[in-house]
Amino acid sequence: MSRPHDQFEITADILLRAYSIGLFPMAESATDDNLFWVDPEARGIFPLDGLIISKSLIKTVRSDCFEIRVDSDFDAVIDACAASYEGRDKTWINMRIRRLYRQLFDLGHVHTVESWAGGALVGGLYGVHLGAAFFGESMFHRKTDASKVALVHLVARLAKGGFRLLDTQFVTPHLASLGAVEVPKKAYRRRLADAMSHQADFWSWPRQTRVSGREALAALPSSTR
Repeated sequence: MSRPHDQFEITADILLRAYSIGLFPMAESATDDNLFWVDPEARGIFPLDGLIISKSLIKTVRSDCFEIRVDSDFDAVIDACAASYEGRDKTWINMRIRRLYRQLFDLGHVHTVESWAGGALVGGLYGVHLGAAFFGESMFHRKTDASKVALVHLVARLAKGGFRLLDTQFVTPHLASLGAVEVPKKAYRRRLADAMSHQADFWSWPRQTRVSGREALAALPSSTR
């Protein structure tokens, strides 16, 4: 992993170029304004045909107990992803990260998938879209399964839109339980190069279309259902 602190201003364009070659930025903490580039020896990915969905999660997705919105409130999503909570008292999302990813959101390169209930945001995720790759950045939940349902909808959208890579940066036990795996850097770079040589459509479901849980499950590769 490379951790030199940046010596120049990172722009949205530089950030996209970094993603295209396998790098991503992090900060030591929310209060540290410095960023460093990360290039893990083992990279986490979600095979799009390898999402593990339990029977109970399938039931929750089908129930549509969460309203799934896309790109409706980026600021609220990144605020929630940056928040401290029980079990996580430290976050790497500092103000520079917030500004950079807001710029990428405004440019159409960052997307959110959000779970809402009772008019409140209760879970979701955000990530970067480039070529036929989606680079997952962070996720959160305030209600049980809210982030998992958002992930199911994300994978369905990516599969429908012709994506070839879903990057998770690292693999945690939680992500592994959902199907994330580690691949060596060399293998990851091959997958990344392939994804960068194609274009995928994040809006394979039009922007204002409300996608039901049944539709999302039907769009997943058959091996995940």
